[in-house]
Amino acid sequence: MGSAPASATGGGWTVRTRIVVVITVVAAIGLMSVGAAVYLVERTRILAAVDTRLEAALESARALVAAGNGEAAWTSSTAALEATVTRISPDDNTGALGVIDGVAAFIPGVPLDVDLQSAPGFVPHVTSVTQGDPVIGTYAEEGVAWRYLAAPIAVEGSPPPSSVMFITAYDLEGELAEIDDAARVYLVAAAIALVVIAASAGLVAARLLQPLRRMRETAARVSARSLAERLPVEGNDDVSALAATMNDMLDRLDSALGAQRTLLSDVGHELKTPVTIVSGHLDVMDVDDPADVRSTRALALDELSRMGRLIQDLTQEAALRGPSPLRLQTTDMAALVEQVAVKVRGIEGATVRLGTLAPVHAVVDRARITQALLQLAQNGVSHGGSDLVLGVRRSGEMLDLYVRDHGHGVPVDQRERVFERFHRGAADDGRGGSGLGLNIVAAIADNHGGTATVRDPANGPGAEFVLTVPLVSDTSSDTGNAPAAPIPIPPRPPLPRRTPALDRPED
Repeated sequence: MGSAPASATGGGWTVRTRIVVVITVVAAIGLMSVGAAVYLVERTRILAAVDTRLEAALESARALVAAGNGEAAWTSSTAALEATVTRISPDDNTGALGVIDGVAAFIPGVPLDVDLQSAPGFVPHVTSVTQGDPVIGTYAEEGVAWRYLAAPIAVEGSPPPSSVMFITAYDLEGELAEIDDAARVYLVAAAIALVVIAASAGLVAARLLQPLRRMRETAARVSARSLAERLPVEGNDDVSALAATMNDMLDRLDSALGAQRTLLSDVGHELKTPVTIVSGHLDVMDVDDPADVRSTRALALDELSRMGRLIQDLTQEAALRGPSPLRLQTTDMAALVEQVAVKVRGIEGATVRLGTLAPVHAVVDRARITQALLQLAQNGVSHGGSDLVLGVRRSGEMLDLYVRDHGHGVPVDQRERVFERFHRGAADDGRGGSGLGLNIVAAIADNHGGTATVRDPANGPGAEFVLTVPLVSDTSSDTGNAPAAPIPIPPRPPLPRRTPALDRPED
């Protein structure tokens, strides 16, 4: 046995691996999306809160300058600036500074978290962007990121310098540090969650795929010589339904292979007899005796003709079991039976009468139904005498096409077996039939969704072979069920007869 393809033996990613990877990736995308959204919202909130506190600091500075020094107004802008810087309420991650003529002059009286003089370019930058009105801006240079408020202070009547500037700033990295810590914790928790999700997905996938793995192993064990394996059906889910479907498929394969083996055995047996007969007579034939040569020739031609009919019948049966065995059309069944009756008159020795002719229509293959009725008529002439009755009648939602003979009938224990392949009745004389005729009739009935049966007639001796097919519609009332007396067929020119010399009647 050659090695199985890599895809079937583990090469590449297995289904379980793909399931785990997909679930893990989707979960990771979901967790990261949620974390990023929360982080961005919280970051925006913190930055907005910084601006709000800076605006509050501006209002506090204005109030302090307006209140003056006790009951008296500030005597100079410098005094107002010094008071504002030294009296500021400290906050986390903040710094403050008083600037006079672009130079840092005052610092808070208490140490703050941010030293605004640590960035030499900060004061010149703020001085350059402030032109008399308070400014809130961002300084992100020299390795710092500060959000600042620059508020000029001017006291009326102040000696020079008359305009000074109060600056306070928040360190944005310090403000965002808390949320950054939370983000790192979230990443660790998300990683742990992904590990748990991947492990859970692996366990669940293994459990769900276990029946499929058993199916694969069973399919690997199944071969043309061993179709006894069946899959266990557990539960009512899709996998159990698949297992049941595969079991049905294996049953059909087993049945088909069994039928194939039986066919090959039967065909071999059927062909062995004429080959043995021809070979034996040729071996003992006296080539110098003209009479013996003629006799052996006739016998050989007879056996070869029988082999030819067997092959032809096998071909017809194979066609009936193919993918498109029928060409269906709506057919007037009474008219079709009348046409078949005319053709039956061409069978040597046949006397045909018409029985019940129900005015009904059915969707059938006219050629196949004709073939089946002619075969039943030939069988009736061979085994039931020459007096035949053909008819069609309605039976509920089905339609019965029947051929009745007046012979000895078919024993009850043989009525199912007569439609089997290569079956011949006890009265068979062994002179020619292939034993496939009635089996072909049964195949035609089965392809129409019907059945082929044999029963005792309602009155008198003989047998009644019935081909039952589904009924589509009738063209009148249900009078088709009423029995009718046989009607003789008017004389017609005889059809070309089959050569009777060496043909053995087929059953």
